[in-house]
Amino acid sequence: MNLDIKGLRVLVTAGANGIGLAIARAFAGEGANVHICDVDTEALKALRASDPTLTQTVCDVADRAAVKSLFAEATSVLGGLDVLVNNAGIAGPTAKVDEINPEDWDRCLDICLTGQFNCTRLAVPLLRESKNASIVNISSAAGRLGFAMRAPYAAAKWGVIGFTKSLSIELGPDNIRVNAVLPGLVAGDRQRRVLESKAQQRGISFTQMEQTAFSYTSIKEYVTPQQLADQIIFMCSPKGRTISGQAISICGDTQMLG
Repeated sequence: MNLDIKGLRVLVTAGANGIGLAIARAFAGEGANVHICDVDTEALKALRASDPTLTQTVCDVADRAAVKSLFAEATSVLGGLDVLVNNAGIAGPTAKVDEINPEDWDRCLDICLTGQFNCTRLAVPLLRESKNASIVNISSAAGRLGFAMRAPYAAAKWGVIGFTKSLSIELGPDNIRVNAVLPGLVAGDRQRRVLESKAQQRGISFTQMEQTAFSYTSIKEYVTPQQLADQIIFMCSPKGRTISGQAISICGDTQMLG
């Protein structure tokens, strides 16, 4: 299928690893011009060799001064902006609410929610000049379901849904589409670390924790980063021009999180 996105100008936050990298590579593979940011300098260094077409900036999205520099550099390289993918996020602490370090709470929300605001507020004036403008905010299945011992992460990801819906209404008159994607259990090191942490909290093995997680899904397999990237590319292409204000789950029909 020709998605007609050659030359699309795309910024992906946390694009050096995992889901972000899959998204960036998928856009680039369809002929888009892609700029990424990340805090992982070693991963960025490796990408300069493996993916030289992906231009890059070191940036922590919780740092507003760094985000300002990111947008100055990205727009200079890209010559404008058509798509912002707010992918940056961290897992946050795994603990009972009364045992959570308040600094860990703050850091989780600063990156997972406020970081999206920090980027979006600078992107919107640029997107108003685009003929095919989209914002995609990465939420989570935790953004529609309760998640015991992961309160900061769930709170942030629920916040992303409210942020997305509000933006879709606000920015619709500017022809800027805004959607959220809610991944379930995504294959990769980050998901494994989350399950390992929960297994340790419960005093069970990783295999038992993994089996418990999949017991709450209809399709008992991991979501791949490529599946998420494919959905996002379609939404950001002209073929997705009337898709806005949606919280799209790609989760194997996850009914709860345990």
